Amino acid sequence: MRYHPLGRTGLLVSELCLGTMTFGGVGDRWAPIGDLQQQEADSLLRVALDAGVNFVDTANVYSQGQSEQITGQALRNLGVARDDVVVATKALAPMGSGPNARGASRAHILAQARASLKRLQLDHVDLYQIHGVDPITPIDETLAALDTLVRSGDVRYVGVSNWPAWRIAKALGIAERKNLTPLHSLQAYYTIAGRDLERELRPMLQSEQVGLMVWSPLAGGLLSGKYHRDGTSVAGDGRRATFDFPPVDRDRAFAAIDAMRPIAEEHGCSVAQVAIAWLLHQPVVTSVIVGARRPDQLLDNISATEVRLTADNLVTLDAASALPPEYPGWMIERQAAYRAPWMTPDDSSAKS
Repeated sequence: MRYHPLGRTGLLVSELCLGTMTFGGVGDRWAPIGDLQQQEADSLLRVALDAGVNFVDTANVYSQGQSEQITGQALRNLGVARDDVVVATKALAPMGSGPNARGASRAHILAQARASLKRLQLDHVDLYQIHGVDPITPIDETLAALDTLVRSGDVRYVGVSNWPAWRIAKALGIAERKNLTPLHSLQAYYTIAGRDLERELRPMLQSEQVGLMVWSPLAGGLLSGKYHRDGTSVAGDGRRATFDFPPVDRDRAFAAIDAMRPIAEEHGCSVAQVAIAWLLHQPVVTSVIVGARRPDQLLDNISATEVRLTADNLVTLDAASALPPEYPGWMIERQAAYRAPWMTPDDSSAKS
């Protein structure tokens, strides 16, 4: 297991992060994903920790708070030292019926941070994330609230999830101008079958040194190798049949799966492991969030850290899953070529 700094910080997190969306199973939305209870969650956390995973991600909205409760109790049941684990949670989604029981306002963020700490049975959260875009609340209000949490000691670092590049860049500028705690991470969807993040987010993340946590690395199970082009699944594994998310270009997805199968055979691993290994080979990725219902599933995902794809493997996979050209990307690449003859690989200055 390798460890990477979370963005521009000294906090080291494991290259895999245990996702807890399968804990609880409360409500029509969460039951199809997983309904693991305390003993099962304890077992999964033990497997992850034994493999070197030091990063755990949850959210207040997962199973209406039960995921946080189960996660916090699992840490206690296993006697995990606080400094040995990095705990991340999120807030934004509705946690009540009222109009202010949701969003990224100061009132909601401060209230939900306290509620999360209580459910997790912790005195602080290592990474507190805004779980999406609030179109109403000004970004500076959200950042000021996050800054309050950091200064109070309730939170160590802050990040966001599912934000566009322009919004993160704007938030970084506001934080610098107002001397507020900056965003250190983005949690986003990224797979070999869904590479849209590479258009705008990847260059921004690399430029601003913001860490990337990847959710749904197997595209909701589609990249497990258990699904056929006609939508049927192997051995009755049908999560997508009841929870068809995230959206995927299936033609591109199955082209990627077709390319991954022989590579999996070459390395003696599963298709799912190749899909995760491809992500781990991407320089922009800090940590890949993996969730599971059973220990054997989690161990299979963890084994992806041992898969070392060759340069030829990566070329094959990149070609099979490449995004179609899109403006202004193709224009930027064309203009960059104008400068290429006058540049050396190790010198950014133009020749005289």
